[in-house]
Amino acid sequence: MSRRRTRLLRVDLSTGETARERVPRDWRRDYVGGKGLGARYLYEELSPGTDPTAPANRLGFFVGPLAGYLPGETRYAAVTKSPLTGGFLDSYAGGEFADRLAGSLDDCLGLLVTGAADRPVRIEVEGGHARVEPSDAWGDDAAETAERLPDAGVACVGPAGEREAAYATIASDGGDHHAGRGGAGAVMGAKRLKAVVARDPPPTVPDDLAALRDRDAAAYGRDPTGEWQGAGETVETVDYANEVGILAAEGWTETGFDGADDIGVEAALERATGREEVDDASQGEGSAVPGGFRIDTPDGEVVPRGAAPITLGAGLGIDDFDRVVDLCGVCDRLGLDVIGAGNAVAWAVRAGEAGVVDCPVSFGDAAGAERLLKAIAAREAPPDLDVDPDLPDALADGIDAAVARFGGADLVPTVKSMALPGFDPRAAVGVALAYATSDRGACHRRARPQDTEPLARPDRSPADRVRDVVGEQNARSVLWSLVVDDFVGEAVWTDLGAEWLAAVDHPAVTHPAVVDADRDGDAEGETDGAAPDEPVDALATTGERIWTLTRLFNAREGFDRADDALPGALRTSAADGTPGVDVDAFDRLLDRYYAARGWGDHGLPTPETLDRLGLAGVVDDATPLDERPIDLAAAAESDD
Repeated sequence: MSRRRTRLLRVDLSTGETARERVPRDWRRDYVGGKGLGARYLYEELSPGTDPTAPANRLGFFVGPLAGYLPGETRYAAVTKSPLTGGFLDSYAGGEFADRLAGSLDDCLGLLVTGAADRPVRIEVEGGHARVEPSDAWGDDAAETAERLPDAGVACVGPAGEREAAYATIASDGGDHHAGRGGAGAVMGAKRLKAVVARDPPPTVPDDLAALRDRDAAAYGRDPTGEWQGAGETVETVDYANEVGILAAEGWTETGFDGADDIGVEAALERATGREEVDDASQGEGSAVPGGFRIDTPDGEVVPRGAAPITLGAGLGIDDFDRVVDLCGVCDRLGLDVIGAGNAVAWAVRAGEAGVVDCPVSFGDAAGAERLLKAIAAREAPPDLDVDPDLPDALADGIDAAVARFGGADLVPTVKSMALPGFDPRAAVGVALAYATSDRGACHRRARPQDTEPLARPDRSPADRVRDVVGEQNARSVLWSLVVDDFVGEAVWTDLGAEWLAAVDHPAVTHPAVVDADRDGDAEGETDGAAPDEPVDALATTGERIWTLTRLFNAREGFDRADDALPGALRTSAADGTPGVDVDAFDRLLDRYYAARGWGDHGLPTPETLDRLGLAGVVDDATPLDERPIDLAAAAESDD
């Protein structure tokens, strides 16, 4: 196993050919790996307007330069053009597959899949090489597919991905983990790629890095975030959101859910047979922070994450923990994103109540919700589900697609066609800004004002909100390019991972005149000789560069300020009286955000900003830009 990752593994499914190629050193310096490197390849190789389910789309399985060595859960990044939003997509998953992918890629930073097979196939990765093999698992769910390959790490699509549902996941470890949001599974299904199989064990950690890992793992165990995860994992977020008044319930008609206690962390603790183990030898001594709750169901074990009680529980008015877990298990096996699927069912319920569609499912109806989830994955209704016959197919393409077919706009909110997580920004306007400006559509992980704003002082200013959202988006762009477990990275790293990168002489933090040699002994080529910044400053700029690059990708696909708009459902009061977000105040907040980023009135980067970030030589003529940035002083004055 090479200590340094300098290569990319490429597979063309149209021809079956595989190849290893060098990742340019300046790409590794400027984009690191994971999200950043995936964005760079996508912007470089994908023509604007490419159909996300066409063979020309790229699907990357990227890791970071320290994959398998870092504290916490090893993760990988799935990067592609989203069939749900039509824009940039990065989605993440951890677990055994991610561990074994880190070992199987050897000296590679990722696997980049192009083309499409004419029959179902799987890609086997081993020793830094790949091969394409026929797959007879087409039609199997995620658990059944993993059972066929018990001696390997498996990431696959379930029936939802095979039928190209726009929010289909890439399911790994039998459905315990998912690269969930945005439909990477639909891209995989369109390529007739049933599974990626990682054959090698996780990498062995060198002694010097093991010492760093053990130190940081122990620090995380003592950190409040580690203690929170150990006590309740993300399932606890339904309790928190309900307590602070930001939990969306019953299709976004209510803020708060009376049954939250029945589906939250206490219910999980009572029902769990154990926890996911993340303290094995690959994670280091003292890293005993457990993972998700393991719950036995009649259909097998399920590991529900926080989105399950929020979206499938409160969001659908279901206060029975066992039924919420059952619904989560259905989504896990079919390969459906829990947030996208739960919101799609919620839209169908509300549209049925409004007479927009024929749908007998109601809030609180777990059995009806389960039938509709299975119908969405199949793109057709079974005989025992008396719905409009076109409804499941429309919902499989997302809420916006269903609205386009039937009507019923503004029933359930979306941003860039992606359904919102269940944190209601009507009670925390910073959350609205984070959702609206997220590069992949509505996301609660790019920035997390829901963690702090409800508890913040009441006089918190617009400048505070913008500073936090911009700073968190930039920082997570770095962490997700390292593909570190971001709970751990945020809690114990004050340097964005600079110490770790320096330990492997990574070009992101070392002088650019340093020339590496790869495992075969050949040098890496010329550098620009620029004077280095301080490592932390350099990484902060790297995060901003990566975030701006994904904005350039989306701008080239036609996105601008109009796509950062507040969904209509959030501009109006909830049924329980929670007031809607003030549109004028939000627009002023958006101006401040663009000004802080050096973008212009249309929400597009400017030549001045691209020069500052080293992107002037990257942007192409097909990408629209704003001429000049919004003046921050003028934007601030408008708030006075």
